Amino acid sequence: MKAHHRLDAMLATLTKRHRRRSLTAAQGLDFASNDYLGLARSEFLADTARNALAREVPVGSGGSRLLRGNHPEHEALEQSAARFFQSEAALFMGGGFQANQAIFSTLPAAEDLILYDALVHASAHEGMRLGRAEARAFKHNDVEDARRILEEWRAKGGTGQIWIAVESVYSMEGDLAPLTALADMAVAFDAILVVDEAHATGLFGPSGRGLAHGLEAELVTLHTCGKGLGVAGGLICGPRVMIDTLINRARPFIFATAPSPLNAALLRAVLERLQCEATLTQSAVSRMHFAHACARRIGLPNASLNSQIIPIILGDDALTMRIASELQAHGFDVRGIRPPTVPRGTSRLRISVTGNVSDADITALFDILSNQLKAAA
Repeated sequence: MKAHHRLDAMLATLTKRHRRRSLTAAQGLDFASNDYLGLARSEFLADTARNALAREVPVGSGGSRLLRGNHPEHEALEQSAARFFQSEAALFMGGGFQANQAIFSTLPAAEDLILYDALVHASAHEGMRLGRAEARAFKHNDVEDARRILEEWRAKGGTGQIWIAVESVYSMEGDLAPLTALADMAVAFDAILVVDEAHATGLFGPSGRGLAHGLEAELVTLHTCGKGLGVAGGLICGPRVMIDTLINRARPFIFATAPSPLNAALLRAVLERLQCEATLTQSAVSRMHFAHACARRIGLPNASLNSQIIPIILGDDALTMRIASELQAHGFDVRGIRPPTVPRGTSRLRISVTGNVSDADITALFDILSNQLKAAA
């Protein structure tokens, strides 16, 4: 069949370019996942799950939230999340990708402008593609470029609502958004600041509330639940009118089976623990700083040392995958990241400092990595 030949040719091209993906089982020390607090396989969550099942919290929802899939655990989580993140309301969705789709395809109107950081996540792009508003990119973390675009849009007669879309911690760069300056700009232009806190929740801000916490601007925040929080799903936090609009108009919410009530119960327990126990966040931050010190010690090239995500940009696809394979052979699960996930010529190793490794593991990784980089030079 023609489709088979076309797809075979496409896969062959990816193989030749060292860009073909495949599914592999997790092996070795975890320097690849987003389990930043080490909760995903923790005894704490296992005990919480057993207790929830014992009180007959269901594993599956059985339908969308607007049919029979709504459960008291969903609503209890949303109330807890609104209190924890100090927003008017919250909405629990099946994942962060769906949540970003819902935000950007539903809330901005046709006359609005979405101004987004050039490196914002693919899920935000998908939402903007499905929505009706004009969307324009500004240079990564460049507030002055963003301001220039807004001034130009207003000067040309733009009168709609402005939405500014950023991530607080960028998943492939590991750097932080200049949120205070962006919030000031949002106030000046009467804009709504939409902050994806996926890689900040649990680590940054008071009790892991994220980097946008406390900003003086109108905010919508997204807290994905399968990273630092260790479970699954996504929490959208913001003004009640926006949450109610998503419930009534967002197709990724209306037409999706509701998330597991069991997951909602687990997440509520995680938020309660973050509120009461500072050591989870403190330990993650301590590991992050130790990894930064190790990276500096070996003089890593082109390494960004701002967060728990440490990218080592090597540029060449084949070299990136070869060093990743060598690290995996030594027992360190570090993955190579290639286009189209990152721009061409910026293939990289993405080291993720998770809650599943010790300081000794981190030291050993950077020692081996130093030898591999020297051999490749």
